[in-house]
Amino acid sequence: MASTARISAPPLPAVQRYFEVSLFLLVSTGILAVITTGKLDPVTTILAPLALIYKFIRIWRGRGPELSVRVATGLVLAYFLFFPFDLWVISRNLSVGAPNPTLYAALLSAIHLMLFATLVRLFSARTNRDFAFLAMLAVTCMIASAILTVETTFLIALAIFLVLAVSTFVALEIRRGGDNAISPPFEPGSPLAGRLNRALGLTSGLVAIGTLAIGSVFFFAIPRFSSGYLSALSLQPSLMTGFSDNVTLGQIGQIKQSSAVVMRIHVDGDPIKNEDVHWRGIVLTNFDGKRWFTPPHEYVMVFADSAGMYQINAMPLPAGDFYEMRYSVLMEPIASDAIFVAPRIRSLEGRFSNDAQPIGGTRRQSELAIDATGSLTNPLHNETKIRYVGTSIVPSVPAAHLRVAPVNFPQPILSTYLQLPKLDPRIKELAQQITVKAPTEYDKAAAIERYLKSHFQYTLNLNGAQTDDPLAYFLFTRRAGHCEFFAAAMTVMLRSIGVPARYVGGFLPGEYNDVGGDWIVRASDAHTWVEVFFPGYGWITFDPTPPGDNQHSGFLDRLNMYWDGFQFAWGEWIISYDFAHQVSLASTAQKTGRDWVDSVRKFYRDKQRQAIHLILEWDKRAENSRYFLPSILAILVGILLYLRGRALFVFMMARWSLRARRSGNVTAALATLEYREMLRMLEKRGLIKSPAQTAQEFAAAIPAPEIAAPVAQLTQLYESARFGDHAAPAQQMSALLRAIREILRTNAPARS
Repeated sequence: MASTARISAPPLPAVQRYFEVSLFLLVSTGILAVITTGKLDPVTTILAPLALIYKFIRIWRGRGPELSVRVATGLVLAYFLFFPFDLWVISRNLSVGAPNPTLYAALLSAIHLMLFATLVRLFSARTNRDFAFLAMLAVTCMIASAILTVETTFLIALAIFLVLAVSTFVALEIRRGGDNAISPPFEPGSPLAGRLNRALGLTSGLVAIGTLAIGSVFFFAIPRFSSGYLSALSLQPSLMTGFSDNVTLGQIGQIKQSSAVVMRIHVDGDPIKNEDVHWRGIVLTNFDGKRWFTPPHEYVMVFADSAGMYQINAMPLPAGDFYEMRYSVLMEPIASDAIFVAPRIRSLEGRFSNDAQPIGGTRRQSELAIDATGSLTNPLHNETKIRYVGTSIVPSVPAAHLRVAPVNFPQPILSTYLQLPKLDPRIKELAQQITVKAPTEYDKAAAIERYLKSHFQYTLNLNGAQTDDPLAYFLFTRRAGHCEFFAAAMTVMLRSIGVPARYVGGFLPGEYNDVGGDWIVRASDAHTWVEVFFPGYGWITFDPTPPGDNQHSGFLDRLNMYWDGFQFAWGEWIISYDFAHQVSLASTAQKTGRDWVDSVRKFYRDKQRQAIHLILEWDKRAENSRYFLPSILAILVGILLYLRGRALFVFMMARWSLRARRSGNVTAALATLEYREMLRMLEKRGLIKSPAQTAQEFAAAIPAPEIAAPVAQLTQLYESARFGDHAAPAQQMSALLRAIREILRTNAPARS
C-alpha cells in the first residue's frame, strides 16, 4: 500500500516575505490608529484587534489568503445592507452629545465600513493590485484617525506609519520588478536575504526621517491661518461635564473622580504665585436647601478693543493689598460657557469664537459677557480649545486691614447675599456658637473656616441614606463630605449671622509641571469655595475645605510629567500652530540668536578682563617680591639651556679645553671648533661658505690677500687634525685665529 505524504508549499522568496510582513504592519498601524482614538463602538474596538492577531499568526506560519475573491466581494456588498442600521442606530447612539450628531454619525458609519473593507481585503489579497489597494486603505485609516483625534498618540502612530509606508512601497516595487527576473530569487534566511532586509529597513527609516524633517520645515515655514472649514464641523463628541448655572449638593464629587485635563496655565515670572490662586468660573447666589443657582439676570457684553484686548473694570485695591499676575490659559472643551480666570480680572486677550466660519452661516464677532457677580462667559460656547491671556490683580489683603473694614454694606449686597431658605435652626445656632468670641466680620468668617477645616473630614465617598436636608445631615450627622458641602455650609452659616457671602465654583491651581513650566488643572481639581464681602475691599476668598490626599511621587509620576510636557508642546506648537505662533517663533529665534552672540561677547570680555586683572595682580606682586629678579634670571637661564643647552655645553667645554691646551696638539673636536669660529667671523664680513664648497675651495675663493693666507693656513691645520694623521699645534691654531680676528677688526668698514 503506497503511503501518502503531505506536500508542503515551497517557501516564499525573501522579498515576498519581507513585503507581506511590512504590508501587514502598515495595515495594522492604520487600523490601530483609528481604534486607539476611543471614538468607536466596543464591538469594533475588540473585534478588529482580534482579527489582526489571527492574521499575524497565519502570516507567521506562512499561510496564504483565507478568503477567495468572490467571498470577499460578497462580504463587502453585504455590509452595504447593514450600513443603514449602523448609520441610524449604532453610530447615532455614539454621536449623542456631539455638536453635530448627524454629521458625526455619518463619519463613524463610514469609518466602520472602511475598517470592514480593509480587514476583508487583508484576508483576501493575492495580486499586486490587491496589495496596492490594501495599502491605500491603510492610508485612509490614518486620515480617519487624524479626523477623530490630533493627540500625541496620533503622532506616534504617524511616525511608525511613515516608516512602514516607505518600506512597503519599496518592497512592492522590488516585488513587481522581480516577477519576470531571470535570476533566482533570494531564499529566506540566506545571507543575501538578510543583507537585503537590512538595506530595505535602513532605507525606509532614513527616507521616513528625511520626510519628517523636510515636512517639519514646510510646516513651520509656510504661512498659517487660524481658520479652516473642517474645524467648523465640530466633530468632538465628548464635552467635559463641569459647571452650570445651578449645582445640586453632591454633584462635583462625581466630577472629581476624573483625571482628564481641563486647563493648562502658564504664569509669567514666578510660577509659585499661582500656588494659592482659586480659578473662579461661576458665582451662584441663591440656595433652596438642596441646590445652589443664580436666577435669570442681565449680562453686560464686553468687546475687544483695536488691540484685541477685553478690558474688565475690576474693583481696585489699595496699594500693597494685591499683586499683579499675568498668565496664559489653554482650556479644553467643557460643557460650560464659563471663562476661568484668577480673581479680579483686569484684562483678557484671546480668540473665543470658533476658528472656522460656520457652514451656511455668518461669522459672529467675538465677545464676552460679564454679569453682576464678575463671572465671565463665552456666548459663542466653549466647543473647541480656547487660548487666552489674562492679567489679574489678585488680592493679598492682610487680616489686620480686613478687621478694620467698615460694616456699612450696600443695600444690593444685603438683598442678594443674605438670601436663605427655611433652615434647620441648629445651623444658625452652630454659627453663633462658633463666632461668639469673634468681634469683626473677618474674625467670624475666619472662625467658621477654621471650624469646618478642623472638625470635619474630606471625602468623595457619599454613599449612604438620602435626606431632604443634605446640609444639616452633613453638619450634624455625617460630618464628612467634599468641597460642595463645606462651601455651602460656610456660606449659609455666614448669611445666617448677617455676613454677606456667596458660593463660587471653579478649579484649584492643580499640579505644577516643572518640565513643561505650566500648571496642569484636571477635572479632579474642580472645587467650590466662599467669597465674603468687605466694604472697600470687595469679595475676598475663603476656603473651608480640608486638604485632600493628593500626594504624588515616584518614577511613574515623574515620567508622567515628561509625557504631559510633551503633550503640552504638541498641542501648543502643532495643533494650535498658526501665524501668531510663527511670529512668536521667529521672534524667539531672533532673540535667541542675539542673546547667544551677546553671551559669547560677554564671555570673551569677562575672560579678557579677568586675564588682564590676573596679569596686573601678578606683576604687582612680582615687583614687590625680592625674588623677582633672581626668578627672571633663573627663567631666562632655563630657557637658554632648553633651547641651546647642548650646543652651549659643547662650546664651553671646547673653549675650556682649548684654553687648557695652550701647548701641545689639539684634538679633532677642538680643531673643528676653531674652524667654525673662523667661519662665524668671516660670515660677519659677508664671506659665507657654501654647503657645496670644500674647506680648501672656500679658502681659495677668499678675495682679500691679507686675510687669505691665515685662512688657508688655519684650514690646512683643521684638515690635518680632523682628517689626517698630522698633529695640529694648539698654540699655532690659536695664534692664526687671533690674527684673523685682528685683520677683520682693522679692515672693518667705518659706520656712517
